[in-house]
This record gives sequence, C-alpha cells and structure tokens, in this order.
Amino acid sequence: MGASRALSIADLQRAARRRLPPGIYGYVHGGSEDQSSLHANRAAYAGWRFLPQPLVNVAQRRQAVTLFGREYASPLGISPMGVAGLCGYEGDLALARAARAANVPFVLSAASTTPLERVAEVYPEMWYQGYLPARTEIVAPLLRRVAASGVQVLVVTVDVPIASARENELRNGFSIPLRLSPRLAWGGLSHPRWLLGTCLRTLVRRGMPHFENFTAERGGPIITAAKGDHRAGRAAMTWNEIAWIRDRWHGRLLVKGVLRAEDAVQARALGLDGIFVSNHGGRQLDGAVAPLDALPAIVAAAPGLTVLLDGGVRRGTDVLKALALGAHAAFIGRPAMYGLAAGGGAGVAHALGLLAREIDVDLALLGCPDVRGLGPHYLCRAGDPVAARYQEIEIKEMS
Repeated sequence: MGASRALSIADLQRAARRRLPPGIYGYVHGGSEDQSSLHANRAAYAGWRFLPQPLVNVAQRRQAVTLFGREYASPLGISPMGVAGLCGYEGDLALARAARAANVPFVLSAASTTPLERVAEVYPEMWYQGYLPARTEIVAPLLRRVAASGVQVLVVTVDVPIASARENELRNGFSIPLRLSPRLAWGGLSHPRWLLGTCLRTLVRRGMPHFENFTAERGGPIITAAKGDHRAGRAAMTWNEIAWIRDRWHGRLLVKGVLRAEDAVQARALGLDGIFVSNHGGRQLDGAVAPLDALPAIVAAAPGLTVLLDGGVRRGTDVLKALALGAHAAFIGRPAMYGLAAGGGAGVAHALGLLAREIDVDLALLGCPDVRGLGPHYLCRAGDPVAARYQEIEIKEMS
C-alpha cells in the first residue's frame, strides 16, 4: 500500500516498515530498554472513554487553535525528530513544507541534517528545538544564530542529560552517529527503493549529511568512526541555565520533557511561555509516566501556561482526549516520520490530513462543534462508574 492509499497512521506505519532498512525503522519506531513507556503512551489513551453529547448542532465544526498569537488550522503539530533525512530525501524540508501547507506548527530538531536557515526559508514560522549544554559560551552564539534566522519559538529539551539504552537499535546495528557495519549495509542493500531514493540520491545531490544545528557551527558527518560530542555538557543543565536563556532569548521559550506538576510551576515562575508534557516518546527513561496521565495535574498546577502534549498520538480521538484534559495542542513524531518514509512530503501531508479529518468527524460524533469547548466533562475513566452516575442524574431530573 502506498502512502496515498493509507486509511490510518497504522497503515502508514506498515508502509514505512516495508520501505525502511530494519535499523532505521527500529530507530524511528522503537523505545528504550523494555519499551514499557513506549507502550504506556498508547495505553494511556485507552484509559479514557468519551461521554458524547447528542442533539447538538454540529453542522459547522471548528478545530483551529491559537498558539503564541498565531492561529493554526488544527490542534496538531510536528515534534522535533532527529536525522529525518534517513527516512526520506531532504526529510527536514519535507516535514516543514507539509506542516506549512497544513498550517500547523513544525519544530526543527537540533539533530537535523539541513541547516536551519534553509528550513526557515521553507517555513519562516518554524520552531527550533535545542539540546543545550550548561555552557554559555556554546549556547550564546547558537541563540544568536537561531534568532538571526527569524525563529520566534525556542524549545529546550530537558529530558536527555545523557543517552538512554536503546537495545533494539544496538541489535539492528544502528547508532548515532552511524557506524558502517555488515548488518547496516545489508539493511540498505535489501531495500533498493530506500537505497536509491533516499540514500544515494542524498549523497549524489547533497553529499554526506552533517549534523547542522546542534551549535552555531556545523557539526560532524552522520557517519563517522568517532563518537560525537554533541551531548557534552547536558548532564550539568539546571533551571539556572534555563533562567539564563530566558534573560537572553526575546522570543517564546518552552521546555520539552516535563512530567511533574512542580516543574510546570517552576517554568511558569521563570517566565517561560509553555511546556511540552513529554517522555520523549518512550525513548529515554523507561518506566516514565505517560504524558497523558501526567497532563491533568500539570494543567491544574500551572494555569495560564501553554501546555502542549507529545507522545503516543495516533488518532484524532487521541488529540481530542488530550485537549479535553487541558492540552492546548498535541504533537506527533513517529506518525510524521512514517508518512515521510512511505511517501516523502506527500506522505507527511497525508498523515496530517488523516488526523485532521478524524478530528473533524470525531468532533461531530462527540457533540462538540469547536475544540475550544472541549473539557473533562466529555470524558470518564475506563471502568469508572461516572457514566452510569450521569445517567442516574438525568433520569432523576426527567422524573
């Protein structure tokens, strides 16, 4: 099945698995250690059930949201994802173009292989995500570079002080930076569409990709015999460094990787504009709580803060559940990469279109014509007798 024929994100996932070498698919799809957080992210959505309201006029439906003074067409966004160019030719640009066409936010990863200035030309309103060390001599020039490119929203990822143990990647011979091995080479040779359409096309037209956006300077190539040092200094990062950045960054500032209510309170106290409730897609601390489960307490603890959710979104109903629990928007990572692998930029556009259409249909079926009207009153816990209690109340009022 091609990307254009996919009826769901799951269909795109299957298409991506066929297209990508096992090592790259494992990198995109997998999590850390036993992958318990990866699976918990999906299971969290099944823990909530809808309480639809019938006989509501839903002939006209609205799913637009406003984030940081800009209106977007859907309560969706594309999360930062490293080395997207491994999934599709000029993957960073393909993601940016699709997001701009759909009028949804796109966050460029620091681990990208296209200079942020080129991506900003494609989508001037893109956001930039940084893996920042506790070293002001490195951060200061990077902030100047990002600001000079016109970026207005800076996202600092705070849940990656060191690399996690991703055993599935090691079993597939995958690492960042890439190291050539018989297993990795065979994976490419046995997938000729990827080898010709992504790998060789990139090498012929663009040369060996480099990590372009970790710092103000160009980083090393993605294939190297030496271990990269782009993580150096992150383990010493604290709220003091975030405060230092807040004093010097004049655009919107968010932190990504918050799962505790008190950290949301701290972010608000430092004058940050928002947070991503995220466990890095289950790719860092295995066993970390699912973002959806952490969301209600965080929303209650930090009123007025823009709260974005990242993790496990595969359906329009997932987005509506996140919004009903207080998120302002939900961001996708793997679904966009599946679309990129399956069909390039058109595949990413198709992934966004599938979710937007599902949101539209689900709003009508829920009896909520506007996402701004979503709230916890549309939900109950799976197995919770709250739905039955609502029915008892309605019967008593009618009698």
